Amino acid sequence: MAEPPERPVSHGQQQGIDVDAVAQRLREERDEVSARLATMIKSLESLFAASVDSNADDEHDPEGQTIAYERAQLSALIRAARLQMSAIETATARVEKGTYGICDVCLEQIPGARLEARPTAQTCVLHTTTDSR
Repeated sequence: MAEPPERPVSHGQQQGIDVDAVAQRLREERDEVSARLATMIKSLESLFAASVDSNADDEHDPEGQTIAYERAQLSALIRAARLQMSAIETATARVEKGTYGICDVCLEQIPGARLEARPTAQTCVLHTTTDSR
């Protein structure tokens, strides 16, 4: 993937983007995802701790499937939150570098409506793939 061209960091407006507002929104999203992630990790740790002293095996215990499902569900949610956190960190770095809002593929401006809906977007709609950037 092509790296967007280096541009000087400017605060305030960047090609019609209010970078300060974007940075604030990304900070708020990071804080929210971080809190959610901490809660989910604590829940998963509690689930593991509760089953440490149990001699139940998931296959034969009537509650085993429920416990296994809860572990799998929490693990999947934690992975998704970590991916979201990574996307937020990448977007924040792009804001700081002055390349936020530039499509990684065509190097054109990503429309404001797309960035409003998906502030971590790295591509314009035309170059979006199923990897959900």
